[in-house]
Amino acid sequence: METTRHIIEFETYADISALPPEDAALLRQARTATKDAWAPYSRFRVGAAALLENGEVLTGTNQENASYPVGICAERTVLSVASGLHPNVPVLAIAVSYDNELAPSVEPIAPCGICRQTLMEYQARFHRPIKLILGGLSGKVIVVADSADLMPLSFSAKSMK
Repeated sequence: METTRHIIEFETYADISALPPEDAALLRQARTATKDAWAPYSRFRVGAAALLENGEVLTGTNQENASYPVGICAERTVLSVASGLHPNVPVLAIAVSYDNELAPSVEPIAPCGICRQTLMEYQARFHRPIKLILGGLSGKVIVVADSADLMPLSFSAKSMK
């Protein structure tokens, strides 16, 4: 038997004011995007802002449906927008924020499993990592340099060969 350990490295900042200016600007856009989320059932509004290699910033939000599995997360929304508007332009970073109408929105949140898989596919497409900037409406912020670090035992195209 062999035991393997996977360690994830990430940076933790006390709040948005401690971030590098470009990361702080992206997180502010994700925070603003939460206002456009459609979350009438969970009342958990999520916004994502993606910085593309061409310098453009796109936003996306979660879009709920009464049939919960039919909804889409903010991360996948913004990646779909990027793919549709700029199909050949890599995403360099994505900031994710949320507004939980039922509780304080002060702890960073991480992408769900489906979003992690989608991020990995998008990274594989462009052969470059996507940095994640994760935070709430206030409080600490986590920065992950490579979103693939969130899914160490991932399923990929290589798995199907």
